[in-house]
Amino acid sequence: MIELMKRYLKPYRGKALAGILTKMVEVVFECLTPLVVARMIDDGVATGNTDEIVRLGLLLLVFAAVSYCFTLVCQKMAALVSQAVGTDLRDALYAQVNRLSSAEVDRFGTPSLVTRVTNDTNQVQVTLALTIRQLTRWPLLAVGSVIACLLIDLRLGVITLICTPLVGLVFYLVMSRVLPYYQSMQTKLDRISLVTREALSGVRVIRAFRREDHEDARFNDAARDQADTAIASGKLSSFLSPATMVIMDMGIVAILWQGGIQVNLGNLTQGETMAFINYMTTSLTSIGYLANLLILMMRGQTSAKRILEVLDCEPSITDGSDESLALPARGEKPALELERVAYRYEGSEVDALSDVTLTLPEGGTLGVIGGTGSGKSTLVDLLPRLMDASEGSVRVLGHDVRSYPIAQLRHEVSIVPQHASLTSGTIRSNLTWRKKDATDGELWEALECAQAADFVRQKPDGLDTLVEADGKNFSGGQRQRLTIARALVGSPRIVVLDDSASALDFATDARLRGALAGLSSKITTVIVSQRVSAVMGADQVLVLDHGRMAGLGPHRELLSTCQLYREICLSQLRKEEVER
Repeated sequence: MIELMKRYLKPYRGKALAGILTKMVEVVFECLTPLVVARMIDDGVATGNTDEIVRLGLLLLVFAAVSYCFTLVCQKMAALVSQAVGTDLRDALYAQVNRLSSAEVDRFGTPSLVTRVTNDTNQVQVTLALTIRQLTRWPLLAVGSVIACLLIDLRLGVITLICTPLVGLVFYLVMSRVLPYYQSMQTKLDRISLVTREALSGVRVIRAFRREDHEDARFNDAARDQADTAIASGKLSSFLSPATMVIMDMGIVAILWQGGIQVNLGNLTQGETMAFINYMTTSLTSIGYLANLLILMMRGQTSAKRILEVLDCEPSITDGSDESLALPARGEKPALELERVAYRYEGSEVDALSDVTLTLPEGGTLGVIGGTGSGKSTLVDLLPRLMDASEGSVRVLGHDVRSYPIAQLRHEVSIVPQHASLTSGTIRSNLTWRKKDATDGELWEALECAQAADFVRQKPDGLDTLVEADGKNFSGGQRQRLTIARALVGSPRIVVLDDSASALDFATDARLRGALAGLSSKITTVIVSQRVSAVMGADQVLVLDHGRMAGLGPHRELLSTCQLYREICLSQLRKEEVER
């Protein structure tokens, strides 16, 4: 928590300090109140002096009014600081998550990252607000009350000194056992987030297969597991208040016993005894509140640790150069060069890709085909450097992808992923991701090539048609065509289609490939597909089998040299269609 505050509290130190100082002023007036009450009893009530009672009563009202004003200032400063730091934390976390590579995102897990951005940040925010408002108040009240007790009567003050460390011991014994539960609770919140996310994103499939009861049971198990942990920690924490109250009550009994003796002997007045009891109660109550506050701070510490894990994670994919690389003129260098490329996912014992070597000239078309799990998506993720090859080199337009500034590389290499992802907004706002100032002419040109212009023109608002979250108001084929159009905006030199036309009918798919072929003077195309018809017209076809190259070459050549490719072709097309 301290490390996190060092980074993000600095711009708001003035407001935080103002909140702490105003709280200190409030505490001073609160510590003076029992002394005024003591004088009211000794000089007013005991002597029947009504004027003194009224005068001191007005003084107490002034104390209360001044304390209230300072409290309002403290509350406002705490709210401003905590909200500002919380906002900065969320911004930093979100920006950091966007910098992480696929490997780091997979390691943390999407549900865990969501929990850290939302729940953990909120916990830190609450902890910071309470720290400004309460962490100054209760320790100062406890210390001030103990000092006042000692000044009133040294022997009675010893009782307070004995009770205070006893409360601290109870707190230590409880907290040392509660803290592991808090860490476990946050992990189990990640599990709840995961189950919820899967259920909501797959709600249609769940209903289609009538798996509602199963998903309810999964969620209930995750929620019950988290609740059991929270209850266990709550049971331990519940010992704090009663244990503190027992010690406090025993202390008060001891004070009343000894104080009564001192009053009878004339060594202590009734007002001083009442003040002493007030200070004693305030001191031990402060320690109890401080214990509860520290419990919340421990939860905040756990959340801060989880946030720092993300913020301190060094992305494995970083800019290879501070300046843009000089790119060759069109046709001077191959668009893609892969030399003995291999990739292994973290935790896996086998390579997802192994010993892949190929060269694709600029303006050419590469088709990639293979069975499920053959490494097709892994291969194309290496081109825009969503991941780095474990072995070998990947060169784009004559330069190793590791030497590119990431922004430049992904400007030249545009990828359309398997899942057609659209965000809420408009068609225009989705199409301008790669080029914010793209003209309407550029957008319509991309839509025409992606075979999406017809259905967009049919919309009353055209490019300004609203898009719901994840594009739910469009069909699967329409979403795919819009994402393809988005990838074409901004004049990329290489376009990678990762099985991104699977929802298109054969006629639309053929028109799309024809349109892309017409751009061969501008664009190099990599097409990943399960359909033979989508890749058989490519200049080169790469056949993958369990991460290894089973064949590489034009369609006709592979029919005679690659048995696997021939089997795939004959499983989808008639023999005469394959040979034609």
